[in-house]
Amino acid sequence: MVGIVVISHSRALADGVAEVARAMGAGKIVVRSAGGNVRGGLGTSIEEVEEAVRAADDGDGVLLLVDLGSSVMTAKMVVEDLGGDGVALADAPLVEGAVAAASMAATGADLRTVLNAAEAARRHRKI
Repeated sequence: MVGIVVISHSRALADGVAEVARAMGAGKIVVRSAGGNVRGGLGTSIEEVEEAVRAADDGDGVLLLVDLGSSVMTAKMVVEDLGGDGVALADAPLVEGAVAAASMAATGADLRTVLNAAEAARRHRKI
C-alpha cells in the first residue's frame, strides 16, 4: 500500500497529523512523520525526511505532505534524490490532505489516486 510522510517545521504538528492520518487509514497503511530540525527545534531535516520515506515505502510508493516554506523545498529535494515514480509531493492542505490520502491509501489505491485524493481536499468546505 502507498505510504504517507507528513513533513512539518514542528515535530509536534507532524506527529499529530500523522496520528490522525493513521487512524483514518484504519491501521492498514504506514504513516510517518518528519518534523523539526535535528536539534529538536523548528525547521526541517532532509535526512529525517529521507529516513521516513524509506520506512513508509513498501514498494507501492510514498506520498509526501508538507506544511510550508522550507518543508516544501526539503520535500522537493527528497523527490529528486529518491527519484522516480515512487515518491510524490502533494499540493494539498496538510491535515485535510493527509486524512484524504490515508483514507484512499487504505483502499489499496495506487500512488496517483492517493495523490489526487490529497489534492482534492483543498476544495472541501468545512462550514
